[in-house]
Amino acid sequence: MPTLSYPGVYVEETSGGVRPLTAASTSTAAFVGLAEMGPKEATRVTNWTEFQRLYGTFIPDGFLAHSVFQYFNNGGRQCYVVRVTREEARTASVTLQNRAESPTSGVVFSAMSDGAWGNSLVLQIEDGTEDPGNTFKVSVRRQTDPIVVPPDFNSTPATEAFDNLSVDPESPRFVTTFLKAQSNLIRATVPDDNRAVQRGLLRGEVAPALPLETPLTFRIDLDGDGLQDVTLPAEAGPIATPEAAAAAIENAVRDLHKLKDSTSDAAFSGFTCQVEGDDPEKRLVLRSGTDSATSSVRVQSAGLDTAADKLKLSPAAGGRPEDGIALRRPARAEVVQVGDAAVDKPVAAVTAGVDGTSQMKETAYADAFTRLDNITDFSLLAVPGIGTTAMMNLGMAYCANRPLQDVFYVGETGKDDITPEQAATFRKGLTAPNSYGALYYPWVKALDPTGKAQDAILLPPSGYISGLYARIDSSRGVWKAPAGTEASLNGVVGLARELSDVEHGNLNLQGVDVIRRFPQAGVVAFGARAVSSDPQWRYVPVRRTAIMLRVSIYYGIQWAVFEPNDEPLWSQLRLSIGSFMMTLYRQGAFQGASAGQAFFVKCDGETTTQADIEAGVVNVLVGFAPLRPAEFVVVKISQRAGMASG
Repeated sequence: MPTLSYPGVYVEETSGGVRPLTAASTSTAAFVGLAEMGPKEATRVTNWTEFQRLYGTFIPDGFLAHSVFQYFNNGGRQCYVVRVTREEARTASVTLQNRAESPTSGVVFSAMSDGAWGNSLVLQIEDGTEDPGNTFKVSVRRQTDPIVVPPDFNSTPATEAFDNLSVDPESPRFVTTFLKAQSNLIRATVPDDNRAVQRGLLRGEVAPALPLETPLTFRIDLDGDGLQDVTLPAEAGPIATPEAAAAAIENAVRDLHKLKDSTSDAAFSGFTCQVEGDDPEKRLVLRSGTDSATSSVRVQSAGLDTAADKLKLSPAAGGRPEDGIALRRPARAEVVQVGDAAVDKPVAAVTAGVDGTSQMKETAYADAFTRLDNITDFSLLAVPGIGTTAMMNLGMAYCANRPLQDVFYVGETGKDDITPEQAATFRKGLTAPNSYGALYYPWVKALDPTGKAQDAILLPPSGYISGLYARIDSSRGVWKAPAGTEASLNGVVGLARELSDVEHGNLNLQGVDVIRRFPQAGVVAFGARAVSSDPQWRYVPVRRTAIMLRVSIYYGIQWAVFEPNDEPLWSQLRLSIGSFMMTLYRQGAFQGASAGQAFFVKCDGETTTQADIEAGVVNVLVGFAPLRPAEFVVVKISQRAGMASG
């Protein structure tokens, strides 16, 4: 309320009393499985191209890539991917000697993730563009031929290239942190034993412009002490040789005094300037008197005087500084295979990437579920291709035991479960069935996306079905059963087994959702039962609608925490939740001729007693009449006899 002090109109915003609730997303899936490459933590993927960039392509011993591809192909918009690996999986790496050519010490480059895929990475190490004396450039290419690297491999465009990298941990382009943030292929480590240092130096460009008339002035900075003017004495006369210039510079710099107390006196007292090379390619080399990681020499022009340019020491004239830490950079290399290079200069060590061949147990996939514990915006879970009763039990148990019970498991029978009898045996083998999962049979046939197989290959249906769920949710709503003639599976060319109506009926009554082929509709999902013995939760859309309501209300009334627990709060809760339920009712989410028959929201002194108030609890009771699919449509046809014709 504003302070009322003058006559006039006062305007103040007030709440309308209804805090709107938003329906939770129901169509984001999470897939767990083997991949060619990629991170192990749960990662959001929004399209197939992004999946390929992060996780590679199709592999012969896993169905994760196939299923994610078909998920997007059937209507999925985004999903999470959790990569699992075998115990013996190892990351490809190569250790390149540093510029000091230490036999065992240098910079370690490794593949972004474990697996044999890293052995196909090829590195090129060059000097950096902006500061070639202190930085370096790494170009990464992916080898397509598994055996031979072409001689002109570096002429092909790099998959990734990172310029002006540094081995200085204080640099914003420190190779370790920069590649971790920017690269999808490689990582780098500068080991602690890479301690090579030198006296910071500045190597001038060849052939200074001589003779030079004195006095000559330029600015120099040693070890980061700060720029100071250096004036070569006039009495020295014309400088006609590089040697004379070197002697004059050395004497003049040694006469300077440090500007910072932290700078070592030796930086100036031990400073040298020498001539390197032979005529006509002699150059001046300036060296600090210290040999620490921070040792450095920098030269700039002083005002309009171009002495630093004439002596070829300034950056504009080609002067190239190398700091004390510069020796720790990786040695230059034209072609180095990560994980598959010969141990020969400049390669100091190699570790080959390995996928492993051991049999994966269901518990390995279930252990990966924990990486999804803190992710709340997915509602479907699948482990493509692992069609075992143990995996189905573990998947449904995880969904049912999540704190909010907000995920539904999309399961499948095994690849070898071809006959209806095998599918029925699979269903009977489930020891912990519940309504938080559905079982689909049989596997489907699709064209091999790699083009290696001419015949159709068998693929697990969970990726297709998850995409179908997303498509139906978007077009009709989560309360519509993801089955029927409109529930076509895109990309399917056949089934592992074509079923008759009788075989389908037997499996349907046992809670197995069958995929069928019909002449007019093609291949469709033709079952919508959850794996549950409770008739209240028999159908997939009923359970998934309840999940949507639970999650939507949970996040939609967080504002009520710590509000005064009395009738005004209860009224707001009734109004907010009731408005949300009414919106869903008008969309056709519930059965009932009126809203009163379709749902109710109760929050008052009956649901929340005085004891509850004293305990800080407010109870809201929400009920809804779920829509159940017309699974059996019975048409009765009769003939009327004795009708007169006319």
